[in-house]
Amino acid sequence: MKRVSVDIGGTFTDCFVAWDGRYVEAKSLTTHHNLAVGFNEALDIAVGELNLDRATLLAQVDSVRYATTLGTNALIERKGPRIGLLVTAGFGSTVPCSRARGHGEGLDIRVQMDLPNARRPVPLVPIPMIRTVRERVDYAGKVLLALDETDLQAKLRDLVDRGAETLVVMLANSVVNPEHELRIREVFLEEYPAHLLGAVPMLLSHQVAGRKGEYTRATSTIIDGFLHQVMYHGLGTLELNLRASGYTRPMLINHNSGGMAQLNSTDALQTVHSGPVSGIAASEQLALQGGLGNVIATDMGGTSFDIGIITEGGVKHYDFHPVIDRWLVSVPMVHLVTLGAGGGSIASYDRMYDTVRIGPESAGSDPGPACYNRGGTRATVTDADLLLGYLDPDNYAAGRIRLATRRASQAFKKNLCTPLGVDEIEAAKVVKQIVDHNMANGIATELRSRGYAPEDFTLLAYGGNGPLHACGIAGALGVSRVLAPPFSAVFSALGAGNVNQMHIHETSTYTVLYDANAGTILRDYRRFNDIVADLERRGREDLLRQGADVGDIRYRLELDMRYGNQRVETAVVTDLTRLATVHDVMRIIEQFHSRYGERFGAGSQAQEAGIRINTIRVCSYVEHEKVDIGAIHPLDVPAAAPAPVATRSAHFPGSDTPLDTPLYDEAALSAGVRIAGPAIVTTRATTYLVEPGWRYDAALHGAVWFTRTVA
Repeated sequence: MKRVSVDIGGTFTDCFVAWDGRYVEAKSLTTHHNLAVGFNEALDIAVGELNLDRATLLAQVDSVRYATTLGTNALIERKGPRIGLLVTAGFGSTVPCSRARGHGEGLDIRVQMDLPNARRPVPLVPIPMIRTVRERVDYAGKVLLALDETDLQAKLRDLVDRGAETLVVMLANSVVNPEHELRIREVFLEEYPAHLLGAVPMLLSHQVAGRKGEYTRATSTIIDGFLHQVMYHGLGTLELNLRASGYTRPMLINHNSGGMAQLNSTDALQTVHSGPVSGIAASEQLALQGGLGNVIATDMGGTSFDIGIITEGGVKHYDFHPVIDRWLVSVPMVHLVTLGAGGGSIASYDRMYDTVRIGPESAGSDPGPACYNRGGTRATVTDADLLLGYLDPDNYAAGRIRLATRRASQAFKKNLCTPLGVDEIEAAKVVKQIVDHNMANGIATELRSRGYAPEDFTLLAYGGNGPLHACGIAGALGVSRVLAPPFSAVFSALGAGNVNQMHIHETSTYTVLYDANAGTILRDYRRFNDIVADLERRGREDLLRQGADVGDIRYRLELDMRYGNQRVETAVVTDLTRLATVHDVMRIIEQFHSRYGERFGAGSQAQEAGIRINTIRVCSYVEHEKVDIGAIHPLDVPAAAPAPVATRSAHFPGSDTPLDTPLYDEAALSAGVRIAGPAIVTTRATTYLVEPGWRYDAALHGAVWFTRTVA
């Protein structure tokens, strides 16, 4: 296997290269003005370790795969085109009203409890850019009112005259009958041929989101349109950079569904959060290979702290109505919780509560934390780690970034020490305690809200800062063991190279499996089977267009089901691909019954209300060769620890005086090495902090276990 996978984060660009059994990791600062610059820097570091040049490596690899937060950043900064929206007459206020409670989505739970005072997000489509067209299709797809093309032409001219750079079309019930949406695009191209108007994209909602629900389908398509240009230019620049370096194969982009596809088969919306989702994919594989059971995956990078859940057997949790930034959308996405608690998260004084607030603002890579000496003046978590003695100022990021302790001290004195009335060391301890507790609270809330207990999970700590804060997070959470996986600093980049080529297609339906009023079971299977066959066809065509062999394509059928008119839907995965007998129907009902009971408790099932399918979803995928992470459990017989390379005074919460802490280099990653805390292990990619009362055990392939030894 020869493969390059990249995770472009808000602060660092992580690169993982698999080269005929050799694995190389590299990091560089993300260059937001041109992502290719940071990618080239990281790749050059990797090829240097392989004694190759960039052109030689790119000419021989089988694929280059990207996961990126480019779309996330564009949403945060509101950098996008002016969008014009066409909706069915009578639905003009659907998006502005946002279901009356939509302006609370994406906000902290405390703010959501006081919605009247919540701040509404800046709209991606202002009201003057919304137009209604005369047409109507009912829930079954029957045309009630034909499209008024004269009215449509007037509305298109109006939006173009107002400067629309992207057009979005969202018509009621178009997922059942897309006839009118397709005709609108034809009229638009007749009225404004591409060679006259230029590259003004028009996005049709039924092609972006296949489920009913006008608001979520509209927001999904609007976000896709808003990100279209920035993703096209940003990823296009990366592809041109690859071409200039001699890479001739298609560039592959990771999706937030846990799969990946070529750039020409990727919607902008699918790339949002694809970096953290890649880390969850790697955690899934690690859990399966290592027999870890339930796993809570945590990625602490430079900008954020991401949490994902994987239950025993490697089953990920999905969101079918996730919130992206401040908007509810209807695209399948691996469930993810993001906190503003990365290394670059800014620590500020909260006057109201006389305490320190961490994030969600981040210093990013430019200017970065104050200690980067690149112009940053605000205190961050990384500045606190440096002041406490955890980081080596001369050997941070393999010596490529020299840390300025004086700058970190000045930032703390200016922003925190004076209002708190303490020195910079005490202020740094406060920052560490708060950020560790914030992350632990985020994990506990996520687990307990889903009915899980933290002690039933193995905690994975990865990302550039994961091993540095692993003991602190676990201590606050009440967990006694933490695993820093192999290549923990670039674990999400490793995961980006391990996902399958995959497309998910879905459609809304109204299929009654059990009619409680009539006491009958579904007997007519033709419509259901036709829908599944069509979804499989769409997925197959996507994969064949990207060069997949038809014999390698696999399908997975998923059904969103509910009892009667309940609003709660439960996803059921079945190995059936068609319905042929009543026994097949009963089998699906039994799976739903069991899954519902697991989720809401035995006896909560309500089959007397009837059972129906609301969404049919087909996942079409091709499996690819994966990096073998291997066994990661500690050795039965520990090896002798290497001699410390030096000692340093380090400060720990709970200790009034600094502790002389032994320092180790990469020799401490040798399998079997056991070190008692306090200790610090500094490698080229990350820092492992072993706090007092904890033990460090190095396993195979660079995995490290942290175990609490003192209650």
